[in-house]
Parts: sequence; C-alpha cells; structure tokens
Amino acid sequence: MKIVIIDDDRIVSLSLKTILETTGSIQVAAVGENGQEAIALYKNHKPDVLLMDIRMQGMTGLEAAEQILKLFPHANILFLTTFLDDEYIVRALHLGAKGYILKQNFESLIPALEAVANGQSVFGNEIITRLPEFLPPSHSYNYHSKGITDKEQDIIELVAEGLSNREIAAQLYLSEGTVRNYLSSILEKLELRDRTQLAVFYYQHR
Repeated sequence: MKIVIIDDDRIVSLSLKTILETTGSIQVAAVGENGQEAIALYKNHKPDVLLMDIRMQGMTGLEAAEQILKLFPHANILFLTTFLDDEYIVRALHLGAKGYILKQNFESLIPALEAVANGQSVFGNEIITRLPEFLPPSHSYNYHSKGITDKEQDIIELVAEGLSNREIAAQLYLSEGTVRNYLSSILEKLELRDRTQLAVFYYQHR
C-alpha cells in the first residue's frame, strides 16, 4: 500500500512514516506540511491513501481534500486529527472523505489505512455515535419498499448506534456470521458500500 502523509508537524509525519513502514506492507511515498503540498503530492504519487491532518497553515486539509476530490473523485482520503469538531466531521462526510480518526486512537491507524485502501469508510465509534447531533432528520424512510425486513431494520439501528457485529449478535441472539450475512444483504438492498454509509443513511432518513 502506498500512502502520502500530510501534517504541519514534521516530527509527527516523520514519526508516522517510520512506524508505518516497519509493517513491511506500507510504503510512505512522500510527506508534506500543508494543503498545497497535499494537492501536488497527490497528483505526483497517486497514493492508495492520502493520510492528512485538518488544521494546517495556509490551506487546510479540508480545503485540499475538496480540490483533490474534484480532480480525482475516487481518491481515498483519511483524516488524522486531534479535533472532534462537528463542523469538521460534517464537512469531511459531505466532501466524500473515506475516514476521520483521532490521533489519540493511534492503535486504529493501520487497520483504518487498510480498510480505506480497500474502499471502506472508517469514522470510528466516537463519530458514528454523534451523527444524530449534526445530521438533520428527514421524513421516515419506507425500508419495506427496499425489501428490508423487520430484523434487518433492527440491525440497521444497532449499526447506527455504533455497535460491532459481535455486540449486535449478542443483543439479537444471533451468530456473528448471521449478522454479517444480514449486513451484506442490507447494503446490497440499499445500494450502500459499508456500515459507515449505512449509519449516515439511517440518520438522514429517520
């Protein structure tokens, strides 16, 4: 996996480079310090994932992401930041970023990079569980019109609450495999890619 790291603290970006490259499966093609460099480095390296901070001097990570996604709609951008700001999260979602994780949750970084490189979205439970606070409710959605069963609706609600497959299985007295099968069916019926999109969809269509 080839990535580019953008962080205005060069010590942070070089430390991340060292740590990530010890995995043997991650190549850090370049590091940069601001949004302008992010755009230039993305064009030059076409990384599998662009790992980027948000608050930086000059052009922010969000501003850079907007420009990159206009030029490269399928760019995989993962924000790594210390800020759990609703405004940032909402804009990241609307821009089409593939992930938003906190620096203090460093242990989740490598799995998040792998998931994003494979086309999944990663926003973490801290963010998923806050979606109701900043996504305005819409009219109740007719899930039955998409072939969603009552059991599948229960699973959708639990996913939206941030529960893992194991937690959902325990709560509904199902096996994890059954929950995974239900989730695959739900995503196919609603034409969604992953559980993060499903959670966003749920809160947008309450």
